[in-house]
Amino acid sequence: MHEHRPRTPEAERSRRWFMNKALIAGGVAAMATMTGCSSDSADTASSASSDSAAGGMPSGGPGGGGGGGMGPGASQVKYADVKGVTTDGTVVEDLYSIHSTDVSTDALVKAAQTFLDGLSTKERTSCVFDIDADEWTAWSNVDGYDRKGVRMGDLTEKQRNLGYALLGKALSADGLNRTRGIMKLNAFLGDSNGGNQRTLTEGHYFFTFMGTPSTTRPWGFQYEGHHVAINYFVLGDQVVMTPTFMGSEPTTGTYKGEKITLFRPETTAGLAMIRSLTTDRRAKAVSSQSNGNEDMKAGAGQDNLKLAYEGLKGSELTSAQQQKLLDLVGVYVGYIDEGHAEVKMAEVKKHLDDTYFYWMGETEDDSAFYYRVHSPVVLIEYDAQAPLFYQGDSSATPSASASSGSSDAGGPGGGMGMGGGTPSQEHIHTIIRTPNGGDYGIDLLKLHLENDH
Repeated sequence: MHEHRPRTPEAERSRRWFMNKALIAGGVAAMATMTGCSSDSADTASSASSDSAAGGMPSGGPGGGGGGGMGPGASQVKYADVKGVTTDGTVVEDLYSIHSTDVSTDALVKAAQTFLDGLSTKERTSCVFDIDADEWTAWSNVDGYDRKGVRMGDLTEKQRNLGYALLGKALSADGLNRTRGIMKLNAFLGDSNGGNQRTLTEGHYFFTFMGTPSTTRPWGFQYEGHHVAINYFVLGDQVVMTPTFMGSEPTTGTYKGEKITLFRPETTAGLAMIRSLTTDRRAKAVSSQSNGNEDMKAGAGQDNLKLAYEGLKGSELTSAQQQKLLDLVGVYVGYIDEGHAEVKMAEVKKHLDDTYFYWMGETEDDSAFYYRVHSPVVLIEYDAQAPLFYQGDSSATPSASASSGSSDAGGPGGGMGMGGGTPSQEHIHTIIRTPNGGDYGIDLLKLHLENDH
């Protein structure tokens, strides 16, 4: 393995950056999130391809803004340059600490090592990086984006199953089902557009590892592809699974005889929260009765995003409304394994009074809307967007919107989206991240190095 390999000059500079930050500033750093779209090549993860994807699909995707992927016009923030998501550029300190959670990671470490042991030497070399590698921030939601790592579609069935076993230990049952469902609907999307598109398949998803799986030393992995980006940092029995992006287009379909419906919990929990508010409180939470096409702020390349709190503050909510807000956060936190989800939710509850809920759009069952939950320790965005590729297909089941009574969901979206068309629940992007130093476990790694571990 690569744990004891000589450090590259770039890696050494990165480590010195951490130490200098610890000694001089004593502050915390943070990471942001990006969204996950894929390409044929796995050569360079820091640039977006300008070529068309296989099968004639466009490679631009949702563009380079916060709501889309790291496309043309957006660039990756290098790991050592990341300050993180803050409200005003100032990182809130002392939010995180190294401590025992009493939630074992032994099975997770074993599953990760077993997967790596099942790879060839070449495959393993291609997917293992230093713990502070720039690969952490090199992911995207743009079709045609180049990735490093091992591609699931290029592995044997036995190797893929070991990869799914690793995800099964890292994620909850719901989180694993969500991830697999997104992958399957990615293939469904490819099939509905004529097939023969390597990027729009179940296999175009990549594993990379930072550090070596260990029960004591820091390590992590990244699993990403179109509409999935899972960043998973581990230090002892502490786990950070942010940023995690999940999305889908379409959100429902029948693939190989399996009916798949995604993002109903995220949709219904959001609606339950906004509907629980009285008229005066709702007026504080709702910015507009309509949402735009791409409202997500914390997308690809936004690692140093400044995002002010907006909306209704948690301290203004009744206890019942606060519980609705916690239920909503719990949907996203619930992607991770149950034990660590409880740890994260306890962290969220400590800052509940300083948690803001923000909404754009209508509030009907079939409405296309945007919402945000934002506190010092959690940032969640849900964004219903215009269809890009999906134009409806006779083999698709009714969309999430259609199942709630909409007559036009799943239909033409305005010519491959690209900023046009009408947002609907047929194309949803979501993201969860940890502001003020939590994402990618950067603050925990800094504390680990600071204490000479």
